[in-house]
Formats: sequence, structure tokens, C-alpha cells
Amino acid sequence: MQSLRELETFVAIAEEGSLTGAARRLGRSLQAVSRGLQTLEGEMGATLVLRTTRTSRLSAAGERFYARVKVILADLEIAQTELAEDAQRLTGRLRVNAPTLFGPHFVVPLVSEFLQRHPDLHASVTLDDEFSDPAASGADLTVRIGATPDSRLVARKLADVRRVAFASVSYLAAHGYPQTPDELISHPCIVRTGVPNPNRWQFTARTGEAVSVNVAGRFESDQVAAVNAAVLGGLGIGLAAFWQIRGALEAGRVNIVLPEFEPAPLPLFALWLRTRKMPARTRLLIDFMAARLAGEKL
Repeated sequence: MQSLRELETFVAIAEEGSLTGAARRLGRSLQAVSRGLQTLEGEMGATLVLRTTRTSRLSAAGERFYARVKVILADLEIAQTELAEDAQRLTGRLRVNAPTLFGPHFVVPLVSEFLQRHPDLHASVTLDDEFSDPAASGADLTVRIGATPDSRLVARKLADVRRVAFASVSYLAAHGYPQTPDELISHPCIVRTGVPNPNRWQFTARTGEAVSVNVAGRFESDQVAAVNAAVLGGLGIGLAAFWQIRGALEAGRVNIVLPEFEPAPLPLFALWLRTRKMPARTRLLIDFMAARLAGEKL
């Protein structure tokens, strides 16, 4: 019977994309992670991870197993958090910083649910798209999408944020679907400025090959909401996090394009100061958010 430790090892490999990344995330040696995976595969009688000298990716059996196991582990983490919450009365104020769009959709509902569980807790949530130094802002917890290089911070990965290329149904009816990233050169693309290399879009083929293309169009903005609105308005093709367009996709207003060449997903992190002693209320909120977000389609 596979142990919880081996299942955690497998999930870390699946989410980090490599045995090395899993070892770093779990704080274990590479050899221990490799042995854990081998033990699990032996007990399951199936190859779960296809390994090369440079990459690791899930097999078809591994994909199915991961979909089941991550839900089980998330439920277990919620149960553990609830037990810990029951064992202590949480008081004080939680100071949380999150991105402007992502915060209201995901962070605020989770903080609200956490406060419902703990009537003596208070929360202050600030929203912005520029990284705020927790040492200056006083934030107990900062939620950010993408890597935040700051050695003073501890980072816990909460989930992966899927990214897609998309366009309005009216645009695609008039101009057709691009079949490869190179064909974006002949399509107007909605560019988000204020990020590194905004006109250079990066994709990953199903084979793992990286594909880059230079794009241009008639509309650009430094705000995600404006970019997505322009795509909905039929001005061209854009890039967005899947959760941002899910409603429009389900309503039949937009379609995903280039599904065989999606951009690499971005990690969603909970960040806090390394030098700061973490109060129980912050630690339990992070555990709660990690368990809840594990089942979300981001």
C-alpha cells in the first residue's frame, strides 16, 4: 500500500515538472524523491512519470492517477487544517496582498470563508498589480502569479495558472483560426505592455518544444482587463489566464486558439518574509488556501 509520503512525492513531481524541483519543494534529497517514485510505480504496477536526462512528464496513466490523488491530498489537507483550527482560537488581524483581478475572484472569497470559521479574526486585503515589499507594507501574506525573485521571502506554491491564446467568436468567423504560432504574424494581436518582451509570445508544443513568435496589432494596454475586453470586442487574438476567460468561453463568446501550443503555465505563490515569525492564523490561512485552490481550474 502506497504511503502518504510517496503520494506527496508523486504530486510534487507532477506539479514541478521534474524530480529536482520536487526535491527542492519537499526539502528532500533527489535520491529520496527518486526512490519514492520507484517504490510507488512498483506498487502500482505502472509507469507514472516518463523521465529523460532533462525533463520529467506524466504518462497517460500518471495523468489519470494525478487527477485523483491531488483531490484526495487536498481533502486530507483541509481535514488537517480543520483539526488545527479546532485546537486553537485564532485572533488578531490578517494582512493580505493580492493581484487586482485575481484577488476578488479567488483570494477574497477564501479569506472571507476563513473569517467565517474564526469569528475573532479580522482581515485587511490590499489589491495591486505591482509587487509590494512585505517589509514595507506589513503584509503577513502576499499572493502573486509568476516568480518573485526576492531571497528574503519564503514561497509556497499554491497552484498552476493555465494560460491560453483566445479570440472572440466573431473575429474567428471573419479571419479564421491560426494553426501554428507562426501564423499569428498575419493576425492582429492584443498586446499587454508593461511586462518583459510584450511582443514576443512564448508557446510550448505538446512535444515539449518551445516556440516563440513576434506579434503586433492595433491595440495594446498595460491593464489585463483592457486587453481581455479588446479581444472580446473582436480586435484580434490575445493571451490570458484561463480563469479570466472561463465565463466568456462557457457563454460561447470566445474560443481558445492554438490548443496544441499553449504558453507554459505560471506558478501561483503564497509569499511571506523569511525573517518574520509566522503567526498560527497566517500559517493556517495558507494551508486553507492551498487545499481549496488545488481543485480550482485556474
